[in-house]
Amino acid sequence: MKIGMVCYPTYGGSGIVATELGIELAKMGHEVHFISYALPTRLNNFQDNVFFHDVEIPNYPLFEFHLYTLALVGKIIDVVKYEKIDILHVHYAIPHAVSGYLARQILMKDYNLKLVTTLHGTDITLIGLEPGFHPIIKFSLEHSERITAVSSYLREKTIQHFNTGKDIDVIPNFVDTLIYKRQEYPELKKQIAPNDEKILIHISNFRTVKRVCDVVKIFNEVLKKIPSKLLLVGDGPDRIAAENLAGELGIQKHIKFLGKQTSLVELLSISHVFLLPSQSESFGLSALEAMSCGVPVVASNIGGIPEVVDHNETGFVAELGDVSRMARYTIELLEKPKKWEGFSINARKRAVELFDIKLIVPRYENLYRELLEP
Repeated sequence: MKIGMVCYPTYGGSGIVATELGIELAKMGHEVHFISYALPTRLNNFQDNVFFHDVEIPNYPLFEFHLYTLALVGKIIDVVKYEKIDILHVHYAIPHAVSGYLARQILMKDYNLKLVTTLHGTDITLIGLEPGFHPIIKFSLEHSERITAVSSYLREKTIQHFNTGKDIDVIPNFVDTLIYKRQEYPELKKQIAPNDEKILIHISNFRTVKRVCDVVKIFNEVLKKIPSKLLLVGDGPDRIAAENLAGELGIQKHIKFLGKQTSLVELLSISHVFLLPSQSESFGLSALEAMSCGVPVVASNIGGIPEVVDHNETGFVAELGDVSRMARYTIELLEKPKKWEGFSINARKRAVELFDIKLIVPRYENLYRELLEP
């Protein structure tokens, strides 16, 4: 099959999932064409059967704002015509589902292009609910041949808010457990925790919904009981607020702001607990990657997180904003080595048995085949 993959190229979960999906499909013998305004973050090595098409956005004085949606339509049309694409798979509804629909309509006389839309979260639960966007997203979903959502939670929210009358397949996010596995990095561990302190970690885009300041508050409570370090990986609008809070609490020397990182396995492998106190998560891909590396997760009981984190087995979940309880859960894991080891084993096992890339990607492949069957 020839598959067009439209995604955001940034560090968010939708772009990561789309990239990993495309790479795995290429390994299975399919031809995958990524279409975006920049090279996707994890498309950093040559891969046979993988191609990238850059969306060039016109810069004309008449246009005060960039016309990405229309530029994307034009690029999709170009790629479909010259590469003979069978399936167009768009990740994140805004604006990709709209662009995909327009391109397909323009090509309809000459190409029987099939459109698959995968919903990832805030495209449905936040931005898609804006009054100006809602009817557009509803229309584009109604005109997608297939819709998938990354969690049952997101599926129910889509039905509730958009009522398209169409079936929505739940295909969860996934992780390559052969890559994301706990390994020994003694030098790195010594560098981060020279006195053998416990290491907590948080990875996100530092947006408000991730509640990074709650991560700092949790760590502050843990630090009162247990010598520890906190790794904050990523960047975004709330980084300054988190840095200021660390300064106010006098704990900045125990926190390392590492910015955006591409090599996460090393950092996860030396960590003991992953913190994810988000106020909105449709799945929690970063939590899954942590679990695959044997890192128990302490998170908020929000959205799709309970579908990933098995409470009191692979980690703990608490009510949104309950910093004290999350701190207590973290301290309990750090103070009880045998319990931590059990949770670590369970976390890895759950990732391998339920969310391994070899289990999930064939579900997308089967979906494509169903669409292309006469």
